[in-house]
Amino acid sequence: MRKMASIATGLGLVGMLAGCGTTGVNRVRPDEFAVARQAPLVIPPDFSLVPPAPGTAPTSSTNPNAQALDALFGGSAARSASETATVDAAGGDSAAPGIRSDVGDPDTAVVDKGSTTRDIVAAPEGDGQDARTATPNP
Repeated sequence: MRKMASIATGLGLVGMLAGCGTTGVNRVRPDEFAVARQAPLVIPPDFSLVPPAPGTAPTSSTNPNAQALDALFGGSAARSASETATVDAAGGDSAAPGIRSDVGDPDTAVVDKGSTTRDIVAAPEGDGQDARTATPNP
């Protein structure tokens, strides 16, 4: 049995090697050595930039916080048709204006559900085999 397996393996390898020869179907392949060298990319100098003087204030025109808010919430840019359709499908026309600001406001009234709800939400997933109920001590 072992001898037959080695013979079959040998014949299979010979068959695969024969498929690599040029006597079979001769396909047109790209020449991997016919690659033209391109000039390396060069960043042109920007003559309008000057190095900052020591001890001077930064010259950036916008506040980083404003840039972050524009990136997150779109700034004053108009919405695309697909974004408008998505917001409308999600009920964006019925949302209260400024809801993002109200949610993070410290004066917003929230209900403290207590540690039980927090424990339920933070509980690991499982099949329930290890679940136990807590009984108060008498």
